[in-house]
Amino acid sequence: MPTKCSLTIAATIVVFGFVVSGSRGDDLDTSNPSRAVDPFISTGGNRFLCGHNSPGATTPFGLVRLSPDTISRGGITAANKSGYFYHDPLILGFSHTRLCGTGAVDGGHFRVMLGTNDTPLEVRRRGMRTKFDHKTESASPGYYSVALPKLNLKAELTATQRVGLHRYRFDAGAVPKILIDVGSALGNGQSEACEVHVFPDRAEVTGTARTRGTFSSRYGGLQVYFVARFRKPWKSFATWSDNRVVDSRAVATGEDVGVDFTFASTEQEQTIELAVALSHVSIENARENLEAELSDRSFDDVRTAAEAEWNALLSTARIEGGSASDQRIFYTALYHSLNMPTIFNDVNGQYLGFDQQVHQAEGFQYYTDMSLWDTFRTTHPLFTLLTPDRHRDMIVSLVKMAEQGGSLPRWPAGAGYSGSMFGAPAEIVIAEAYLKGIRNFDVETAYRVMRKAALQPAPSKSSFATRPDIAEFVKYGYCPSDTMTRAVSKTLEYASTDAAIGRLAAALGHDDDAALFAKRAQFYRNVWNPETQYFQARDAAGQFSTPLKPLLLTYFDFSHKYTDDYVEGSALQWRWAVSHDAAGLVSLFSSPEYFVEELEKFFAGSFPRIGMTPNGYYWQGNQPDIHAAYLFNAAGRPDLTQKWVRWILKHKHDDGPIGLDGNDDGGTLSAWYVFSSLGFYPVVGTDRYELGSPLWKRAIVKIGSQRLEIVADNYAPDRVYVERVELNGKPLDRWWFTHDEISQGGTLRFIMSDEPSQP
Repeated sequence: MPTKCSLTIAATIVVFGFVVSGSRGDDLDTSNPSRAVDPFISTGGNRFLCGHNSPGATTPFGLVRLSPDTISRGGITAANKSGYFYHDPLILGFSHTRLCGTGAVDGGHFRVMLGTNDTPLEVRRRGMRTKFDHKTESASPGYYSVALPKLNLKAELTATQRVGLHRYRFDAGAVPKILIDVGSALGNGQSEACEVHVFPDRAEVTGTARTRGTFSSRYGGLQVYFVARFRKPWKSFATWSDNRVVDSRAVATGEDVGVDFTFASTEQEQTIELAVALSHVSIENARENLEAELSDRSFDDVRTAAEAEWNALLSTARIEGGSASDQRIFYTALYHSLNMPTIFNDVNGQYLGFDQQVHQAEGFQYYTDMSLWDTFRTTHPLFTLLTPDRHRDMIVSLVKMAEQGGSLPRWPAGAGYSGSMFGAPAEIVIAEAYLKGIRNFDVETAYRVMRKAALQPAPSKSSFATRPDIAEFVKYGYCPSDTMTRAVSKTLEYASTDAAIGRLAAALGHDDDAALFAKRAQFYRNVWNPETQYFQARDAAGQFSTPLKPLLLTYFDFSHKYTDDYVEGSALQWRWAVSHDAAGLVSLFSSPEYFVEELEKFFAGSFPRIGMTPNGYYWQGNQPDIHAAYLFNAAGRPDLTQKWVRWILKHKHDDGPIGLDGNDDGGTLSAWYVFSSLGFYPVVGTDRYELGSPLWKRAIVKIGSQRLEIVADNYAPDRVYVERVELNGKPLDRWWFTHDEISQGGTLRFIMSDEPSQP
């Protein structure tokens, strides 16, 4: 775990080595907020509900995520889908790629494994499987290390955007063995078309593999290339191809391919460094990435540069107040929010597009690996706020995917459509970004693509259809349960997407379209059953299905008899899934008072502990209901929004290995914490933020070149309620504000109280 410095309270507060000043002015010194990040948070827990983050070395949005891969004593790998599970006792090796926080297993490329002269190659090829102790682990943004006493060495990892740098310190007298598994993959992933070339004269290795993981297998696999370079010569080497090992053979091909290097022993401790650069275009590009990003820089210089890159981005949000644990959770959440998407182009701008052709990124960085069904709710709005230039590039990337692949994606992974989840979240991301002022992209092309997908089915030969059931949705005004699965959830999500498209159409001056999509945004009402007061499956004849089991989760209805029309949740959790029209949702209930009563029951039934198997009530481990606490505002009860938001912050986020209630999904749950602790929360597909209850005494958020100061007057850590709010010195007569109202910075002031404000 990161070194924990003591917390002292005086004129200043020292937290993990950086200073947070208690005086006024622009003097919150977070020159090194990375020291408050604990990358081990949310790497453990129930393996089915794990946050699925990893503690390895990476840079913001880096292609390389160099991390240990672990295995249980029973042989289970990738119990944490990112490859590292905190509760595993053994390390397999160190691989360079993975997804962050998702329930999908992809990556694990070019695993490096270590050994000594007393371990046969046949054994080492199956992985190190060596014990490790968390007491000898250390991790911080851009760095990871662990001592491996059985192998008499210490491993250290750092990274640039496209290069992983390894440093291994072997004890005196050891005969170091370093193995590169070219065909490695996380979990049950498989590799094919593997190839390795060894160049002894320049201590270099090159290779490639085509890997099929959870997502990459859906479009035929993802080819990855590498160039690896040692910083000292080896004594001998052997390559293997499938089950054949040959000494000094420079080339090997097959499905199970790798190379094993032996270094001379020394009378003193010796250090061996290995750099591995990646590309999805070619070996030549990987070599160019290596030269451009690493050259002859030392390990320590690379680590320092990675930390500086993280500090620059983490410093866009600066906080004062709360406990040491709160601050650790905040900065780790911000860190996890900035791990994905992945910058996919090489230093020369080339990238592999969704048409499997090489393209040139000009004037932007090309991003992929977007968990959009999750991240459109919190993570992308956070990018719009804190790093709008990067988010603009992400938007451009989505448009390029549509141009090169035929449609906007809902979960782009690597170089193709994964097809994961449902709905059309890319449309919401693009529309919201435009409404919030990100305009320097081809919005009309984006609009034409989303409009087409919203009005007619995709051609039969299309590689991917954003909304395959759109014809029925348009015909009936809802998704009929007798013609498709997920009917209720699809209806709600399609309506939310249409609301966003309608707002974008209005902003672009497409008035007829704006009216059409605004009308369709209300289609969610067509699956509301006034008798049960739930969104409920309805067939093409207009009949609601029975019986309704509101608390039954889709995860436990193995035959899908009762929950086939919902996705990843209960009917009760989907009851609140109309964040784009909260006032309209309230109006569906028999009265606002009944709405408030039912929503309070929803939260009261939630488990107060983190990481437990969910019930049908509020669950902070998944996306459909994570906005629900902010719905009280629409019913005239902001005090209950304040109460339950602070309850979630306290009970559903932690600074231990469990950390989160469920999958972080590309930083979605982490971004929820960042927003909610600051005191406001984005309404998807709009330019609006709902007000909550700030956790901090003071915060400064950089919005582009501007600065928003958030102040909590009458502050106390456990003081939850807000008496009133002022924006730039003027009282707000509502519990929300727009992005335009803060885009030029200013001051958002909360006057806190021990008692709830009167409705």
